Amino acid sequence: MNTKVVALFSLSALLLFAFRNFQESKYIGVNKDGSLSYKADEAGNIIPDFSKVGYHQGDIEIPTVPVVKTISPATSGSSQEIIQAAIDEVSAYPIDKNGFRGAILLKKGMYAIPQSIHINKGGIVLRGEGEATQLVATGKGQRSLIIVSGAGTAKEIKGTRTTLTEDDVPVGRFYLAVKNPEYFKVGDAIVVCRPGTDQWIKDLKMDQIDPREGTKQWEAKGYNLNFERVITKIKDKQIYIDQPIVMPLEQKYGGAEIYKYAFEGRIAEVGIENMLLSSEYTSEADEDHGWEAIQINKLEQGWVRNIKAQFFGFSCVSIGSDAKYITVRDSKCFDPKSIITGGRRYSFNVDGQFNLVINCEAREGRHDYVTGAKTLGPNVFYNCKATGTHADIGPHHRWSVGTLYDNISTDGEINIQDRGNWGTGHGWVGTTQVVWNASVKRAAIQNPWISGKNYAIGIKGEKYNGRLAGRPDGSWESKGDFVVPQSLYLAQLKDKKRN
Repeated sequence: MNTKVVALFSLSALLLFAFRNFQESKYIGVNKDGSLSYKADEAGNIIPDFSKVGYHQGDIEIPTVPVVKTISPATSGSSQEIIQAAIDEVSAYPIDKNGFRGAILLKKGMYAIPQSIHINKGGIVLRGEGEATQLVATGKGQRSLIIVSGAGTAKEIKGTRTTLTEDDVPVGRFYLAVKNPEYFKVGDAIVVCRPGTDQWIKDLKMDQIDPREGTKQWEAKGYNLNFERVITKIKDKQIYIDQPIVMPLEQKYGGAEIYKYAFEGRIAEVGIENMLLSSEYTSEADEDHGWEAIQINKLEQGWVRNIKAQFFGFSCVSIGSDAKYITVRDSKCFDPKSIITGGRRYSFNVDGQFNLVINCEAREGRHDYVTGAKTLGPNVFYNCKATGTHADIGPHHRWSVGTLYDNISTDGEINIQDRGNWGTGHGWVGTTQVVWNASVKRAAIQNPWISGKNYAIGIKGEKYNGRLAGRPDGSWESKGDFVVPQSLYLAQLKDKKRN
């Protein structure tokens, strides 16, 4: 066992000792050996396992990739061409046995970037020398400073679609009973497709959003949810998968189907690390300048670490819906410049699957740790802080599924609720949202009318009723006191490594 894993286990043991006088959760128990036991509700749902998120599911430490190219900033004017030329050169290098072409080291200095830097090949790491390496989005224009993205879309492999044979599949389960297991083999990438249906929309009451100008009622065709998974075992008619089910799959709402897929354009093994990213601006409310420090999409197995972003209008890191297994750690999003209203200041924004935001900090943001519409988990925000907040933390709109907010500290709010007609009809923000041992100014945690629960476990701060009256209360436990384990994510990660 490597030293970092030992240190992690030791930290978990110390935290458990420090919290020994706190209440044990009724949903997850801690056994004498430190392992966890899960307690199902009346429908068989449990809080799912969130441990398999981030870079290589946390099984591989983020590496220090050897430098193959070193550059310095231009003596005057733009340095964009220097950085892009280095990326393009390294993009042509062969990939080694670990999946890398090599790291590009940006020596200390100020690099003026009038447009955007693009990484569209895998195996590349862009590394600075800490805050002494500063990339500045110069001039005008909303854009991302660094864009990491592959190409293409996920495509179904014809002739592999089959249905589930059970009426209901509960949250937390790692297997599915299917009609045609012979279509598949271990290692296949599959989609678990949970269809949107008119009855589901009706029972969720999302065809009844209080209308105002621009409000759009939800339509079933927009809510087909495609959960990516990998087959780990096949036994009889049961397909075992690498990630848990994070939303009830109910036959009365269409059940689910599975099929094999391919995503040939998605790239892998890209890292951005150790630098200061900033934007020029003309006033506190300037809207015409650098908008996102780092934009990531169509990437699997990547990371952002030790980044400080300041003065952007939208985010430090924004992870798109086709990105997965990204770790964002030890990074800061400070002092954005924009008007303070919708569509701005989403400090760490996650729309993809299996992503981890850990040990991060935000200041003067709005939605600092946030997921968007139809964000499909598991995803985790762990040990993150927000100060000077102007809005709330949590899933933002239109049904995010399977997120853990673990040890979050904010001087603002964490909300999981029916947002009603905000935006163009945000409605229910989602299900299987777990807030664990958080410190807040106040929080509203509600359960949707159907299709699962949301959890508020160990919240210190005011409990309030949220925006709309009459919504079902979430599953609250130990209000005003923390519970053990101190960190659900770390405890589940330890359990995974033990097994």
